[in-house]
Amino acid sequence: MRHTIITFTQQETRDLVKSWLLISLAFGILLSGGLSLSPGFFMVFVASLLTVGLGFVAHELAHKVSALRLGCTAAFRANNVMLFLAVLMSFFGFIIAAPGAVRIQGHLSKKQRGLIALMGPLANVVLAVVFLPLLFAVPFVGMIGVRINAFLAAFNLLPIRGFDGVQAMQWNTAGYVLLLVASIGLIMASYLL
Repeated sequence: MRHTIITFTQQETRDLVKSWLLISLAFGILLSGGLSLSPGFFMVFVASLLTVGLGFVAHELAHKVSALRLGCTAAFRANNVMLFLAVLMSFFGFIIAAPGAVRIQGHLSKKQRGLIALMGPLANVVLAVVFLPLLFAVPFVGMIGVRINAFLAAFNLLPIRGFDGVQAMQWNTAGYVLLLVASIGLIMASYLL
């Protein structure tokens, strides 16, 4: 890998901020039981910004940075339809979160594709571990931070075409399994601690 300066276009910055805010809003609505102007909703929304939103941004930036360091071009693009659906579905008690993806262009080996694929879920596992101590200090924020980030990692590691899991598993099965087990373990810890 080489040292690369990370830059963002105006469109990419807008797409990242829009996706961060809307996915956080969707989880804020879901976790608080509805949209309101109450202090309770505002606190859940802020907690979602710092946990879910941060997890989403870290996941996508991990893909981007690793692709750029491998000599590719990479830029995040929001999926406006899926963002709208995420907010809409949150009112019904569930979310399908696919706010967008990093579009990568360049010639990559199987190893490089696998490495880029693993970086997103790895970022979520690292964030889940960072939020672990907050389970005791600020339980609600810690629970959301650990559970959602670990779930994002596990979900993206599903071995389904279009998910990170397929390319990661094809490149390094041991690394894939280790990351999947870690994410599932962290999900379980968020329920037990």
